Amino acid sequence: MRKSFLALALLFSVIALNAQDKSVQDIQSQAARGGKDDTSKKAKGAWKTGGNFSLNVGQGGSRNWAAGSEKFSLSVATYLNLFANRQIGKWSWNNTADLAYALVNTHSLGVRKTDDKIDLFSKFGREIARNLNLSLVGNFRSQFNDGYDYNYLGKGYKRRTSGWMAPAYITLAPGLDWRVNKYLTVFFSPFAGRMIVVTREPKGYFFQAGIIPPADGGGFETPVSVFYGVDPTRQVRTEFGGFASINFAKEIVRNVFYKSRLDLYSNYLETKRYTATGPDQLSVTTVGGKPQNVDVFWTNTFNMNVNKWLQVTYNFDLIYDDDVRQFGPDKNVAAAQLRSLLGIGVSAKF
Repeated sequence: MRKSFLALALLFSVIALNAQDKSVQDIQSQAARGGKDDTSKKAKGAWKTGGNFSLNVGQGGSRNWAAGSEKFSLSVATYLNLFANRQIGKWSWNNTADLAYALVNTHSLGVRKTDDKIDLFSKFGREIARNLNLSLVGNFRSQFNDGYDYNYLGKGYKRRTSGWMAPAYITLAPGLDWRVNKYLTVFFSPFAGRMIVVTREPKGYFFQAGIIPPADGGGFETPVSVFYGVDPTRQVRTEFGGFASINFAKEIVRNVFYKSRLDLYSNYLETKRYTATGPDQLSVTTVGGKPQNVDVFWTNTFNMNVNKWLQVTYNFDLIYDDDVRQFGPDKNVAAAQLRSLLGIGVSAKF
């Protein structure tokens, strides 16, 4: 599967290289900044800022519906995409913030979260050749609010599995940034550092001291931080490896903007696996470095403008992290994580 992801990334780049259309390059430049028209008359070296905000609301209901349906449902989703860029001679500093939060309220299940994302990306660099920069990339990813396993132990219990700074991914990478064209950039760093942080309630036990009562199966709970490969007493795990980031933004057809970022990270260092063996006790197994197990973070956004205010938004995210082991029958294996959301609502560009 990971080889397929890498092949997809390569194919993505080749297609983009052969899809240049001179008549829409100005539009492509604006698409990379969220679709905003740049009418700025600012002096050279000034900040260029802007963004896009959308609010999507959906409601449904039924009564005496023979086929079966929720009596009431209400969904709300918000998206905020911001950018702040500056160019002074051969120096450049580009910053983006992608924020998302969505809830759904149904009669049978109550309120649940369907999207929650904080993604800050910053790139500072200096041109060393035509379309080639020596750059430093910083990235921060986390979420606003708690996430839950709503059927913990198969008993319908609600156990917290994530939250603000639980986890958070902080990446710092020096490398080369190749601007292929106005809508595609490829960054690569062979020496990138990354921290995985679980600082807020790293244990997050449902039962006192993590001891599962015999009536619920017995045994011991796994701390929340262990789901992300982090020791709950240290709360931080460091990695060192190779990092690549492919960024694409373009108006693919009239009034339809597509923005995508594919991040790949290969950890060179050994990792540790933790297993609950007693009340608040963990056994530790050291696993040798596996740089071939590439972590994948792929985020995609389609914005389809119906008119000045009405917009259709589709988001699709894919994550694979070999150290996030909370899937499978025993909740101890890694797997591809997929999330998508389609919404129609009002939007504003600024």
